[in-house]
Amino acid sequence: MAFRNSKVWLWRWRRNPLRRRADKVEAWVVLGAWLLTVLAGVCAGLVASRSVEGTLARERVEWRQVEARLVAKAPGTFAGQTGTSSGDQVWAEVRWAAPDGSSHTGQVRVRPGSAGGTPVSVWTDREGRLVTRPATPAQAQLRAALIGALLGVSAAIVPFVTGRMLCGRLERRRIDQWDAEWARFGQQRGRTAG
Repeated sequence: MAFRNSKVWLWRWRRNPLRRRADKVEAWVVLGAWLLTVLAGVCAGLVASRSVEGTLARERVEWRQVEARLVAKAPGTFAGQTGTSSGDQVWAEVRWAAPDGSSHTGQVRVRPGSAGGTPVSVWTDREGRLVTRPATPAQAQLRAALIGALLGVSAAIVPFVTGRMLCGRLERRRIDQWDAEWARFGQQRGRTAG
């Protein structure tokens, strides 16, 4: 026994004597909305992904690791003395020299109880400001892919929702036309619609 699917594919595009102008318009609206949804999503995702990956690659090239020194003893005590885990870190002030030779200070996380003058590795940008460690190429690809996917989906929502709203308006208009035609048919037959 063969099963037939109750849904007829591409029904809007088939020849049918009962097909109205509104059905043709709706078919074009649906096709246009789907095309715009796919194009907007893919284009926005690719542009965002490439932009993020390019920015992160530029950071890897421009940012430098420099040696800074603690200005004063870091607060807290060493992990071995108090039983705290070795992963605990505290904020402390450090000083480093920028590429132009000027001296800068800033806050970084260090081991508790580190002595003043202890060398600490920090990352700086071209102007000598503190920055985070740049993303590795693998991390950059992952971030770019995630941001590209998020922006792609976000951009695709706009034409999709717009198309659904237009189809809803066309449907309401079609229902109103049917109501008017049924009322007219009822008057011709001597009955009132209701």
